[in-house]
Amino acid sequence: MLSALMNSSSYRPDRRRFLGAILAGGFAAPAVSSAHYPLDPKGDGFDLNEATITDLQDRMKAGTATARTLTEKYLARIEAIDRNGPTLRSVIERNPDTLALADLLDKERKEKGPRGPLHGIPVLVKDNIDTADKMATTAGSLALVGARPTKDAAIVARLRQAGAVILGKTNLSEWANARCSYSTSGWSGRGGLTKNPYALDRNPCGSSSGSGVAVAANLCAIAIGTETDGSITAPASVNGIVGVKPTVGLVSRSGIIPISHSQDTAGPMARTVRDAAILLSILAGIDPADPATADAEGHISPDYTQFLDAHGLIAARIGVARNFFGFHDGMDKLANAALGVLTKLGATLIDTTDLPKPDAFSAAETTVFHYEMKAGLNAYLSRLAPGAKVKTLKDVIAFNEKNSDQEMPYFGQDSLVKMEAKGPLTSYEYQEALAKCRRLARTEGLDAVLVKHKLDAVVAATMGPACQTDLVLGDRWLGGDLISLAAVAGYPHITVPMGFLFGLPVGLSFVGRAWSEPTLFSLAYAFEQATRARKPPRFLPTVNLQ
Repeated sequence: MLSALMNSSSYRPDRRRFLGAILAGGFAAPAVSSAHYPLDPKGDGFDLNEATITDLQDRMKAGTATARTLTEKYLARIEAIDRNGPTLRSVIERNPDTLALADLLDKERKEKGPRGPLHGIPVLVKDNIDTADKMATTAGSLALVGARPTKDAAIVARLRQAGAVILGKTNLSEWANARCSYSTSGWSGRGGLTKNPYALDRNPCGSSSGSGVAVAANLCAIAIGTETDGSITAPASVNGIVGVKPTVGLVSRSGIIPISHSQDTAGPMARTVRDAAILLSILAGIDPADPATADAEGHISPDYTQFLDAHGLIAARIGVARNFFGFHDGMDKLANAALGVLTKLGATLIDTTDLPKPDAFSAAETTVFHYEMKAGLNAYLSRLAPGAKVKTLKDVIAFNEKNSDQEMPYFGQDSLVKMEAKGPLTSYEYQEALAKCRRLARTEGLDAVLVKHKLDAVVAATMGPACQTDLVLGDRWLGGDLISLAAVAGYPHITVPMGFLFGLPVGLSFVGRAWSEPTLFSLAYAFEQATRARKPPRFLPTVNLQ
């Protein structure tokens, strides 16, 4: 059934349109790479492997590259290893106008100079973020194929204004993994199954699975993900990249298909902390269409790279969430080694077991999601241009039932059904659940511990390594307690590559109080520069246990 979905009519038109567009633009269809998989540890010779934003800007400044040539190379790589070779399926759709856009940006650079650090830089955007162009915005659902948003999401408008080249949309866990309580991450009815590039039978995790895989596999310079609870930071960790979940309100959510207005945010996914800081500098901003961003007044930096300091851990006070350890001996060993690095770099570590485990608020969090997604999704769908197949959550549920062979071959939609049964946001059940989440995660959780011990941040292993993809039983993950705590609080979280367990990457998480992104960037950058733990994937068929 999965291979049939990959070759379904919903997929083929995008491929034909892409090939026609690049041929019309004078660029021959990219040849499939002759590289053999798994790759040699030295890589496959792709000359943009691990290239940073600064590297790419330096090439364009020197005249050895243009926005067009960079775009062509990334498109060719998508064709070679996302559509062929390891067949990662991390890109759900490529932008048919991308080469024309690159040409315009090259012309502007020649005539006026670059707009800024993202001028001409190829970016991939998650497929739950509106783009008012020839690409669809579907959250991976066939129900939204053909529906068109009336304008760009606020963050897409900011990317365009900064001169970024939007290569396409990334695959995701359908409806941002909110459709079913026993789903398989990385699968959508429209995009099929995304694979983890470190071991192809392993799961890419989280709803921003495509963005994480695309960045890890060097299919783009940087990507945008979204998170409600773990959907940036979890796939960043298991795909060996940097993920930033900002404070809720720092980045606008207008034009993003919603789950929870109290927890949703978009954020950077990149191979380096510096690139993530550059991207957040573009994304952050106040938007009248998203009332939550009003709270960001006075907390937005125009340039987060100014906080990157290789000595940023000197005299820092770091809380170690010891009660979030113990889920795997190998992970504890890696995390304790990382703590040794923090100490060596000048940080003072303070153990704490005071932070609440997610079990204390998970039921309340689910209740909040059910109420808020029903309200938010109904509002979003009602604003779609005429011709959309669905206009309400009830319509989505009916569509899935009618098309269950394509939409529900492996798991159902019990979560959507529970959402539909909920009442308005004035309901006592919702108000009580939201208050409980904020009290436990903020007041009695992170706020209390950060103040009590005078901490700059709290750290723990982000989560365990990638589980095997299992379309029968769904996901099985270890760890992730700090992910959920930061998400429910709405507080910032940066994960940085920490090391490998049986060749699978895992990250170290830095979490702080609201609006503490400058501090977290300083700490995370110092750790990254000292460890250089990231290694590009080799596209192994399975984990090497030898």
